[in-house]
Amino acid sequence: MHGFSVAMRPDVLIYCVLGVVLGTFIGVLPGIGAMAAISLLLPITYYISPEAALIMLGGVYYGAQYGGAVASILLRLPGTPQSAVTTLDGYPMARQGRAGVALFASMISSFLGSMIGIAVLIGLAGWLSNAATSFGAADYAAMMVLGLVAASTIGSKSPVKAFAMVVLGLILGCVGTDVNSGVQRLTFGQTELLDGINLVALAMGLFGVAEIIGNVRAAEREGSPPHVSLRQLLPTRDDLRRLPGPIVRGGALGALFGALPGTGSTISSFLSYALERRVSRRPERFGEGAIEGVAGPEAANNSAAISAFVPTLTLGIPGDPIMALMLGALVIHGIQPGPLMLDARPDMFWGLVVSFGIGNLILLVLNLPLIGIWVSMLRIPFRWLYPAIVVFVCLGVYSVRGSSYDIAAVAVIGAAGYLLAVARFNPALLLLGFVLGPLIETNLRRAMLIGRGDPMIFLTRPISAVFVAATVALITAAIWGALRKRREGLGQR
Repeated sequence: MHGFSVAMRPDVLIYCVLGVVLGTFIGVLPGIGAMAAISLLLPITYYISPEAALIMLGGVYYGAQYGGAVASILLRLPGTPQSAVTTLDGYPMARQGRAGVALFASMISSFLGSMIGIAVLIGLAGWLSNAATSFGAADYAAMMVLGLVAASTIGSKSPVKAFAMVVLGLILGCVGTDVNSGVQRLTFGQTELLDGINLVALAMGLFGVAEIIGNVRAAEREGSPPHVSLRQLLPTRDDLRRLPGPIVRGGALGALFGALPGTGSTISSFLSYALERRVSRRPERFGEGAIEGVAGPEAANNSAAISAFVPTLTLGIPGDPIMALMLGALVIHGIQPGPLMLDARPDMFWGLVVSFGIGNLILLVLNLPLIGIWVSMLRIPFRWLYPAIVVFVCLGVYSVRGSSYDIAAVAVIGAAGYLLAVARFNPALLLLGFVLGPLIETNLRRAMLIGRGDPMIFLTRPISAVFVAATVALITAAIWGALRKRREGLGQR
């Protein structure tokens, strides 16, 4: 009830509506994505309350999941990475004249999947928060390292490249003045770097400018989306019969993987698709327009988007790179997520949880009647969008510290981010390492002080020992998988 009193405040409700509508718009337009949108909105969070800021950014995140399915189904262009698997059956349904039914399935699955994620968030938050109060500095450091290793190995095509991005992020997180000794680290005499690299500039460069550079050649899209009327959204009785199973299975799978640091909603959506194909009596239908292939992944990625807040808010460990941005937004306001957040800031935590339900209800009510507007958005030429985004990037990053140095930094970081993407490095992992790096360093130093310089403290404490063992197991599995692929490649030759 306290959460309702916070989420229903007029100012907070306005930012909730703004977040979900903007998120849907960003999700509909291919090539931008939630990462870039949240990066662009970070400067705004300086001027509004912490509750409104987090609720707005959260709305952008799960709103983009809804919008991403529109371009995936109508144009075979995933609006977000999580929606890529939706193209496999959503686009064939559109080619068969059933685009409206595919859009209805994606919307209702997204809503119900989000409700499952909210239930998991409510159920696990208190338990995790109470369990985490027994964590020490060594446990936190080991857990954060496990999260980084999991993010760089699970589901990654090249664990070496992913791990390199995490290490680069850790190094960039060290730039600035050492809090304990006052020594300047990696500043190269630049006074603007004494406070470290600006999180807003780094995020905007990696996910705003880099995306613009990468997509500028795709100035015009091929083809145009079909017209979709409200009557075409109505599913048949057979369609309704096929929806509940995939939604429940996808929502449960997404809630599980979303709550685990380092996995995220992209992996959840692909695993859900594989599960639906496995349990189907007619797996040959998948790829040809099976409605289960739309419902399952959409329920999974939206459920994972909500449950990803579990480790972020209760443990202070971002479950994916977007959660790292959320963590950065909280740090901007001087709020440290962790096991004490439920007691220290119940207004923020429960207000956010209630806003998830309100925001998803708003999305369902708005998206179905206004589907024609979102389809029309796909006709906006890219050449009109990108100059406007560049202007907003410059204005946003300058408004944070009033420094022209940050604008130049965004340009350099954007060019570097584009080159990393061309070389198939994942810049999102760099951001994850950048955010967690200072937290790992602080807890590592604290643990070593407690242990009087003895690193065995990480093995003598049961909790940290489990995290260390899991980290070693993940690294071993990644090395073994790479060696096996290499052997298979040599055997084929």
